[in-house]
Formats: sequence, C-alpha cells, structure tokens
Amino acid sequence: MIFTAKEIAHNLNGSIVGNEGAQVNSLAKIEDGKPGSISFLANPKYTKFVYSSESSIIIVGQDFIPEKPVKATLIKVENPYASFAKLLDYYNKIKLDKKGISARAHISPSATIGNDVYIGEFAFIGENSTIGDGCKIYPQTYIGDNVTLGNNTTLFPGVKVYSDNSIGSECVFHSGVVIGGDGFGFVPVTDDNYNKIAQIGNVIIEDYVEIGANTSVDRATLGSTIIRKGAKLDNLIQIGHNVEIGENTIIVAQTGISGSTKIGKNCVIAGQVGITGHLIIGDNAKIAAQSGVSTNVKEGAVVFGSPAFEASKYRKAYVHFRNFQKIVDRIDKLEDFMSGKDKA
Repeated sequence: MIFTAKEIAHNLNGSIVGNEGAQVNSLAKIEDGKPGSISFLANPKYTKFVYSSESSIIIVGQDFIPEKPVKATLIKVENPYASFAKLLDYYNKIKLDKKGISARAHISPSATIGNDVYIGEFAFIGENSTIGDGCKIYPQTYIGDNVTLGNNTTLFPGVKVYSDNSIGSECVFHSGVVIGGDGFGFVPVTDDNYNKIAQIGNVIIEDYVEIGANTSVDRATLGSTIIRKGAKLDNLIQIGHNVEIGENTIIVAQTGISGSTKIGKNCVIAGQVGITGHLIIGDNAKIAAQSGVSTNVKEGAVVFGSPAFEASKYRKAYVHFRNFQKIVDRIDKLEDFMSGKDKA
C-alpha cells in the first residue's frame, strides 16, 4: 500500500516540513533508506543520516532543527520512536491481514467458526471447538477438541493446541508453540520403574498474551495451568503443570518453571532462569539471567545467582569470589606466620 506524508502526519498527530504529497510504501532504517521508504530519528547518534538518507519521509522530534538542507520530507512528532512503533504495528497488521478458509483445512462439523477468519492449508480444528471472530490460524496448525479461541487471536504455522484448553482474545502464538501437553508427572513403583500420573487438567490463557516460538505450556494434573492477561513469553520456555503466571509478567528465553509455582503480576524473569516447583514469586519481582530460584521471592525483590538471593548482596559477594584465591593465599601466609613456618 502507498501512503502520503499528509496521511501519516494525520495518524501520528504530527506536523509536516516539506512535501505533504510525498509517498512511501515501505519502512527502513534511516541509514538504509531508499526512495519510497519512511524512517525515523530517535537517537542523536544517527542525526548525520538525516542529511544523507534516501528515505522519502523521516519522522523526527518536535525540537529537531536541521543544520543543513534535508532531501526528505520531515514529520515532526512528540515521540519519534513511539510514533514509528505505531507505524510498524499498523504495517504489520496490513501485511498479516489474511482472510478465508482453505479447502485443504480440516474443520470438524461440530466446530463453531467466527466471522472474518483465516484458516490456512492443512490446519486441523477438532470437535466442539470454537474459533472467535477475526482469528488467524496459519497452515499446519492443530487445534484439538473442545478448544476455545477468543476474537482476533493468531496462531502461526505449526502451533499445537491440545484438547480442552481455553485461549483468550488478541493473543499471538508463534511457530512451534505447544499448549496443553502433559505435565511431567510420574510416580516411582520400583527402583527402576515409574508409572505415569494422568494429566487431566487444562490450560487457560487470558487476553493479550504473546508466546514465542517453541515454548511449551503443560496442562495441569488437576485444575488449570493459567497465564494471566497481558503476559509476554519469549521463545523456548517451559511452563510446568499447574503453574500460574500473573498479569503483564515478562519471561525471557530458555527459562524453565516447575510445577505449581505461582508467579505474580508485573514480574520480569530474565533468560535461562530455573525456578523449582511449589514456590511463590511476589508481584513486581525481578529475577536476573541464569538465576536458580529455589525459595519464595518477596514482592518487589530483585534476586540474582544460583541459588538466587538479593541482587545487591550477590554483587558484593561476587567481588570477594573473584578475589577468592588472593584471600586463600593471605590466610595461608597468616597461618604460616602464626605457626612460625615463615621463620624456618
């Protein structure tokens, strides 16, 4: 699609310096701009590119005053980065705006399909499942029996949603996500044998949740594994059975959360964190990358290390750890002095 500077400025509540009829059909970094593209300037380090960029339109701050001629049309806004992010989101929605149901998709006769949906080739929708209005189900996606999808939820290629799970509206699941696989439940019956514990619960995912590629969310043994509204999960995350993740919590790649742990709202859990089972992580807690959490974390706490403890104490302790050999050498010298060995 083609947009003019006038249209863009109107949508961003910006003012135009230059040709209001300038047209663009793509987005680009300011240093890589080409005719027909739109870029933005938010970081002062990139100011020099305003004068050399081939972009047709550049979004700048209200206070930007060129020091020499600029070829591009400028759109001045309050916050260039936020405005460009808004454009990216709009562009992405247009690019991904698919509708229609492929003849090569399998949809159970008992399934309920909403309006304006997209269901791609070789997608499978099981019995008594409900797909909300505006949903996009990409090729080779599996949706089992008795699954509910809210409105405008997107499942990218290869997503697998097992039976009996509930997914809210405006969610996005990227390729390879598995929702509702069995929780890891086994009981030892002999020294070298285990019996599987049936996992008969489900997964409930509320609205506005985004889950990255190849992340798994296990169904509960009994009851539900729950991901609350607005949570954002990165790629390659393991969520165990009966876990609960609070609203607007962010979890970064390669984190593993063991069964029945409850994580509060607005938490930030960095990459490669391991959390053991049956813990409580308080609201607004932050867990630093590669931490191993084996005890409860208080509301608002910041923890680091393995086993994880208060981040400020960890940093102090780490200074001593790095100098540990020097400390040992000093102790050895002191012991030699006290025993009289240094006089021999």
